[in-house]
Amino acid sequence: MVNYDTVLIRFGELSTKGKNRKDFIKKLFDNIRYMLRDYNDLKFQKTHDRIYIRLNGADPGEIREKLGKVFGISSFSFTEKINSSLEDIQNTCLRIAQESNAKTFKMITRRHDKTFPLNSDGINRACAAVILKNTDLKVDVHDPDLAIQVEVQKENTYITSEKIPGLGGYPAGINGKCLLLLSGGIDSPVAAFELMKRGIEVEAIHYASPPYTSDQAKQKVLDLASMVSVYQRQMKVHLIEFTDLQLEIYKAAGDPYAVTLMRRMMYRIAERVAKEQGCIVIGTGESVGQVASQTLESIACINETISMPV
Repeated sequence: MVNYDTVLIRFGELSTKGKNRKDFIKKLFDNIRYMLRDYNDLKFQKTHDRIYIRLNGADPGEIREKLGKVFGISSFSFTEKINSSLEDIQNTCLRIAQESNAKTFKMITRRHDKTFPLNSDGINRACAAVILKNTDLKVDVHDPDLAIQVEVQKENTYITSEKIPGLGGYPAGINGKCLLLLSGGIDSPVAAFELMKRGIEVEAIHYASPPYTSDQAKQKVLDLASMVSVYQRQMKVHLIEFTDLQLEIYKAAGDPYAVTLMRRMMYRIAERVAKEQGCIVIGTGESVGQVASQTLESIACINETISMPV
């Protein structure tokens, strides 16, 4: 029986980062270790283009769920780690084929170790020959039921039949920090998710106006922050009581200017908090044209009250 004992993690977008690549990989490595901090028996290894996690008995289902919440991972696979010998590679590929219900298969090999006697195509052919001889499977290079993937390293080879998509993007926190205006709707949590995906650490600010807004509404915001914070290490939420300012603005201006003036004041407060917290941009979940205060003219008028990028 195939023993999938090692997770192989691929980077994706990080391959474009040039001289900063090592910083991005280190951040991803640290974020993965933090996400899996409750699993004491895991063993981690980092190379220039892969991260490996030795499971040592940890539940693969739980690990899969955790890794699915880490930005910066292009894909990952549960693999069997074996010695880098052609015989061991052939035997393991054969076991995977024999234990599957597939009728067709394809070999996909990546030979990292250029001193290995066979090149990638040669390994594919050698393994396929053993499978064809000992099973009823047929080769289908276009749409196979089973894709057996082999990665040959210097000392060990990793073999799998499943490639699990990751979230992609950049490691959360690698590209600086943003202060997000967080409401109780869906748009701002989605904005938080998208900002994190681009490697930005997100703090949040929420404006409450008791008694016009309830404790339940405030708790909903905190619950939303807690839900989205799983994609980074934590999320700090700054709660601002806005009642007095709101009343004064309505007293001085009234409709139709009050909403725009309140938004401008919220941005001014957010900019001050952002600077105190080391954030370099302000984030929002605004969607152009969704409500009257989110026309381009209104957004431009509100944004011009601060100098920090929005």
